[in-house]
Amino acid sequence: MSKKKSKPGSNTIAQNKKARFEFQLMDKFEAGLELQGWEVKSIRAGKVNLTDAYVVIHQGEAFLMGCRISPLNQASSHVICDPERNRKLLLNKRELDKLIGARERQGYSIVATNMYWKHCWVKVEIFLGKGKQAHDKRDAVKDRDWARDKERMMKHSA
Repeated sequence: MSKKKSKPGSNTIAQNKKARFEFQLMDKFEAGLELQGWEVKSIRAGKVNLTDAYVVIHQGEAFLMGCRISPLNQASSHVICDPERNRKLLLNKRELDKLIGARERQGYSIVATNMYWKHCWVKVEIFLGKGKQAHDKRDAVKDRDWARDKERMMKHSA
């Protein structure tokens, strides 16, 4: 049997670019989301905002907070929709234990950086991260600007 070829383009639904600037990201995890039907339809339409999303651990379970999924008018006329409800993350016990340990012992934050399709499921990429100091952020901006200038110089010299 031959494998299905992936569609051209990206499977990315939404990104949190601010998280890469605000945090020094360490360990990466992939989590499934517990969604309602109207949410899946809204995600397919691209009505997701992941900018302020973070993960909270409550009673041994992980929840995605601050993620806004705006309802579609035609898809959600018969249900009461809460666009900013807490959505349960589907992780296995070992991953949850690692997240809980890093959060409580080392003081890491758990940040959602990316939401994407994996086959027919919606997945969220979460990272353990430490908050950056102001001087670290300035260094990141300086490095980014230097890389851009270097590319320009190499492009014009060739």
